[in-house]
Amino acid sequence: MSGLTYEEKKELITRNLQEVLGEDKLDAILKERDLKIYWGTATTGRPHVAYFVPMSKIADFLKAGCEVTILFADLHAYLDNMKAPWSLLELRAQYYEAVIKEMLSSIGVPLDRLKFVKGTEYQLSREYSLDVYKLSSVVTQHDARKAGAEVVKQVEYPLLSGLLYPGLQALDEEYLKVDAQFGGVDQRKIFTFAEKSLPQLGYEKRIHLMNPMVPGLAGGKMSSSEEDSKIDLLDTPTDVKKKLKKAFCEPGNVKDNGLLSFVQHVLFSLFKEGEGFAVSRAPENGGDKTFNNYEDLEEEFASNKLHPADLKATVEKYINQLLDPIRKAFESSQLQKLSSAAYPIAKKEQDGPDRLDIRVGKVLQVSRHPDAEKLYILQIDLGEGEVRTIISGLVAYVTADKLDQCLVAVLCNLKPSKMRGIVSEGMVLCTSNDTTVEPLIVPSSAAAGTRLTFQGYNGQPEEQLNPKKKTWEKLFVDFKTNDDGIAVWKNSFLLTPNGEKLTSRLANCCIK
Repeated sequence: MSGLTYEEKKELITRNLQEVLGEDKLDAILKERDLKIYWGTATTGRPHVAYFVPMSKIADFLKAGCEVTILFADLHAYLDNMKAPWSLLELRAQYYEAVIKEMLSSIGVPLDRLKFVKGTEYQLSREYSLDVYKLSSVVTQHDARKAGAEVVKQVEYPLLSGLLYPGLQALDEEYLKVDAQFGGVDQRKIFTFAEKSLPQLGYEKRIHLMNPMVPGLAGGKMSSSEEDSKIDLLDTPTDVKKKLKKAFCEPGNVKDNGLLSFVQHVLFSLFKEGEGFAVSRAPENGGDKTFNNYEDLEEEFASNKLHPADLKATVEKYINQLLDPIRKAFESSQLQKLSSAAYPIAKKEQDGPDRLDIRVGKVLQVSRHPDAEKLYILQIDLGEGEVRTIISGLVAYVTADKLDQCLVAVLCNLKPSKMRGIVSEGMVLCTSNDTTVEPLIVPSSAAAGTRLTFQGYNGQPEEQLNPKKKTWEKLFVDFKTNDDGIAVWKNSFLLTPNGEKLTSRLANCCIK
């Protein structure tokens, strides 16, 4: 970036790093030209908020005028104990590219100054393959296994693929034509392996820039495979609050505190001049306070002047600010479809909401139950040729004229049951809070009889739910509206065949 001295560029490149290998070479290059760096990520589990740590460093690199390449290491994802099935490699890479571009946009990083590359674009070439064979002739099994010890899953009898992993990562430095590779300190053994191995093939060794490992919410490494240790980039504000509530945050303890590490390595590197970590709290708890540097914040927490609840609440605010534009982008039907295809929901048959037969119904007639003043008798067209009779307790909440000719969502595979002498053949799905009950809002374009499905679930509903197994009772616990009033089961939207969502005026309410 023009206007910065060599020292200023180096300060941006190296700030918050735990270690730099090849600092002399870094100095020499920066005195002559801008640095070329790559950061790679294996496209395995869904990226989570800890990915903002490398993203914030990528922002630093760009501010320092570096040429930055982001490698979506799809082939590596398969080699690491098949964490990404071969059939999903392309979809996972597409998902990573989409979500990481949205992450960078959310922190103001211009995408036109970055290069995005997929590993399979060059790792299947003749030249690269020949170099893999050459490397295999100079690397021992012991050295390959040692190099991947912190990154590749370790087992007593490793697959050959896991042993290839470090060598391929080393060769990436040459084939991406970079001066330096950036990664976490857990990659250190692979980096030193690369420094030793590349010169054996006649290639120069590169600079290695290492980030510290940010603790997870439960302490220890934040991992995609440990649900409670990480916040997914598409988690709702409710999910964020729930996970932060469980986060390890012992009063005065600054060691293994994932919240403080996130503030240090992400938020403070993103704050603009004059901004700081703004804590809002009651006057009796110390009042509002803005911390303009991380050291003051850590000291305040260590001396028990900042309560964990206030730290959590403030981190929650900033995380949601980062995630809001990403969530918004992934509301598009195209990205929802990509997300579902790249990460098909693994589920036990008995746990899936696709066991529910939920269809659009049109209310043709509304009358009062002769023996129950709080119940309506609804005649509903469900596209079956004959109308169904459904009893609903909406008298106190919705007038008959508002229900008449209305589109509703109906749970159709409950066992028919008598309600005050009249058989009810289903249930109109409603949202409710302490004072209000109202039917879910069905898109006007949906036709009577249309089957509604949950995003990511494609099983066939049961013909009739067995009441003894309490299937509906177990499933409806996670059936609700989210912060935006959209109907979801866990995080899966309830959708029409056209991808339209069902909604309600009532947010964060159960559906039953």
